[in-house]
Amino acid sequence: MSGPAVRVLSGLAVAGAVHAAVNAALLRRPPADPSEVTRPVTVVLPVRDEEAQVGGCLAALLASTGVPGLRVVVVDDGSTDGTAAVVRAVGDPRVRLVTAPPPPAGWLGKPHACWVGAQTVRDDGYLVFLDADVRVTPRALAGAVALLDAHGLALVSPWPRPVAGTLAERLVQPLSPWLWMTMLPLRLAERSPRPSLTAANGQFLALTRRGYLRARGHAAVRDEVVEDVALARAVKRSGGRAVPAAGAALAECRMYDGWAAMREGYGKSLWASVGGSPAASGAAAAVLTAVGVVPPLAALRGSRAGLAGWAAGVAGRAVSAAATGGRVWPDAVAHPVSLLALDVLLAGSVAGHRRGTLTWRGRALA
Repeated sequence: MSGPAVRVLSGLAVAGAVHAAVNAALLRRPPADPSEVTRPVTVVLPVRDEEAQVGGCLAALLASTGVPGLRVVVVDDGSTDGTAAVVRAVGDPRVRLVTAPPPPAGWLGKPHACWVGAQTVRDDGYLVFLDADVRVTPRALAGAVALLDAHGLALVSPWPRPVAGTLAERLVQPLSPWLWMTMLPLRLAERSPRPSLTAANGQFLALTRRGYLRARGHAAVRDEVVEDVALARAVKRSGGRAVPAAGAALAECRMYDGWAAMREGYGKSLWASVGGSPAASGAAAAVLTAVGVVPPLAALRGSRAGLAGWAAGVAGRAVSAAATGGRVWPDAVAHPVSLLALDVLLAGSVAGHRRGTLTWRGRALA
């Protein structure tokens, strides 16, 4: 690629790194010592074949402090393993097990399970939606509520610290927070009513019940594969404010265990996560790859502009990792390789969507 093109791409990489640094400074962070929550907090935990995870998740939740009105509604979404038995064995009156019926026509499984759980709540408190592979700290729920109340939010998405055990996980998992920290203007997104200006992570979502109902909750996103972002957008359409927030001090999550699990997990939704459609995803991936990979390749051929672009990409990745609790060094140096790995996962997701072969936990998605 020509020298001018490399300089342009490197300039974009520098701009992205600067924007990530600004966002890191502006990122909403929970208080270290949140006040006790005076209204009920109901955690909805949708589970499907989570025998290995649900016990640890519940143990962490039940150790929560500052939430005397805590209730946990575990929604068993057609599990075929021992998930329900693990929940019943907990024996804590704060935990309720609900069996969800099969999703009606037009509904995907997770939105339906979340909706079923939310329908068990009748008081004017807070709703927290959590995935079974998330482990919260004792102050996580009170901290999330403090963010909602302090900033007048209807939805906050505290981003759990990403736990990555294998090389593949270390390459790919930090890219999700890096994307929104690089591209989403946080303060503008918080104030703007535009639904497109938002980001969310379904691993940990906290809402006021009023805001959830005003947005029609998961009924408004019943057929969305990426239901977390869709819910945040529905909240904004209804007049509420929804933002991601720093969550490394509140929770951690090992989302996938190795490349095979990531390929399956990302395959179901990545085509819709980046760009919102297969065509837009391809275009977005092309731009990300050009900005993140071309300058380093030019740097290896002696280009100073390419070296500056590579350094900017590494800096942006390091800033986002530090802000969200991820591993900073030496992982950030491999940022170009991370983007190429993402391209491979995205190609598989788009191909599966076009063939109509995408499934998750035994259910067809496309």
